[in-house]
Amino acid sequence: MIINGFQKLTLLDFPGHTACTLFTGGCNLRCPFCHNALLVTETEDLDTYPEEEILAFLKKRQGILDGVAITGGEPLLQKDIRAFIEKVRDLGYAVKLDTNGTFPGALRELIGAGLIDYAAVDIKNSKEKYGLTVGVPGVRLAPIEETVALLLHGRIPYEFRTTVVREFHTKEDIERIGEWIRGAEKYVLQHFEDSGNLIGKNMHPVSKEEMLEMRDIAKNYVQTAEVRGI
Repeated sequence: MIINGFQKLTLLDFPGHTACTLFTGGCNLRCPFCHNALLVTETEDLDTYPEEEILAFLKKRQGILDGVAITGGEPLLQKDIRAFIEKVRDLGYAVKLDTNGTFPGALRELIGAGLIDYAAVDIKNSKEKYGLTVGVPGVRLAPIEETVALLLHGRIPYEFRTTVVREFHTKEDIERIGEWIRGAEKYVLQHFEDSGNLIGKNMHPVSKEEMLEMRDIAKNYVQTAEVRGI
């Protein structure tokens, strides 16, 4: 598996776990506000971490760390992700996977094999504005809808999440997303921060007050709604 980033300790990325975070390169979307743009557009210039190095680190941290969060980019583009996760699980670690939801078949396979303990799926925007928001005008919604249904009716803990950007999201969009994921166990609204390394330009956060108002809208549709990053 191609790993282009490695954070050795996180207390935030994997709820309830002391974990490390692995960043895979490459993505099939081009969200203008993506804060990991180098992992999307310039992967050939990034360092890579051999699997053997990661697995050796995890072996040494057994009993200290208990989880591995895999994010990107889009991890499910990695053809050998299942084999890698199997090695991580063999070392006794729980695994969290972040995904944009466009590969439901791969996600279903990993869940069915008991390899994923927690999934975080980005819901980029309301269906009507999806192509605009992800920078791919012809993006197919059917796979994302399949992913949403898989988690809503599945058997692992999960969260849906939306990074809220002034240029793309309104309260009405959050309401439409709520209707789409109605009944979800957790929905997180993430506060946008300009990392200085975005795909697009002139992206801005919404205010704290508006974020909280959006959270209150979402609460009408999901079991738990929260704001992250403010």
